[in-house]
Amino acid sequence: MVLVPTKVAIKSRPIVMRAEALEKFPWLLHGFSTRHAGNLDFTKDTPRPPVEGNRRSFIGRLTGGKAYPLVTLRQIHSDLIHHVSDAPGHPLAGDGLITRTAGLLLAVETADCLPVIVADRRSRAVGVFHAGWRGTVKRIVEKGVGEMRRSFRTRPKDVYAAIGPGVHDCCYQVGAEVRDRFHSQFAYAGELFRETRDADEIHERYPLLFLTARAPGHSEEHLPKKIFLDLVAANRRQLLDAGVPEAHISASPLCTVCRNDLLFSYRKEKDAAGRLMAVVGISG
Repeated sequence: MVLVPTKVAIKSRPIVMRAEALEKFPWLLHGFSTRHAGNLDFTKDTPRPPVEGNRRSFIGRLTGGKAYPLVTLRQIHSDLIHHVSDAPGHPLAGDGLITRTAGLLLAVETADCLPVIVADRRSRAVGVFHAGWRGTVKRIVEKGVGEMRRSFRTRPKDVYAAIGPGVHDCCYQVGAEVRDRFHSQFAYAGELFRETRDADEIHERYPLLFLTARAPGHSEEHLPKKIFLDLVAANRRQLLDAGVPEAHISASPLCTVCRNDLLFSYRKEKDAAGRLMAVVGISG
């Protein structure tokens, strides 16, 4: 199961992408934006009218023109999850939202971190989570399924999950401190990381030298390590550990860094990056 654009090819400037596995539920509203929907995040340096217009256009495409209240978060890279039953009158701080109330849209914003949408087909409950490495090491997605179980009596075997576009292990270089944090929390952390060594200038210019006698100080073990984290695998494992069947989990093949033509990436664009939005709701 893969994340695919809805009724448009990737090359034709899609505004909304949906997970094929979630489209089977007629009561479920969901979608992931692309950069062609524009920046969907309010910041102190961003005029509000353009963002409001972008949001209206994106939500209109997602819902078929119907207006729904949109619940967002002040995201803080945490494991805080809010159970909402109506549109709050004040900003919520955290990184997860769950509901069983029809007529609400729940959203998180990303620009490399993973958005994860989950839906309980039996109780018609939904959730959305913002999973960067900090939220992932705090098990936000695993805790999110647990919160749905506690709040809605969700059975994990009834849950379907879609991991949206984010940075993939091809581009997600991290420091040793991130690797150490994961190793302190997960017995399987070794499966989530890969390491390579940078070739220095001498190695690149004189490769034959290193096939015979290596110059002092230039053996492979002295080259600096590069560490890459597979955030998709980490969150997939948390869903499995929460009891979600493997066949019910889909993940986007799109890396935000590699596909910067289609998606925003903070790693690629720095402060110029806009924000994508992942939205889920129950049709009213």
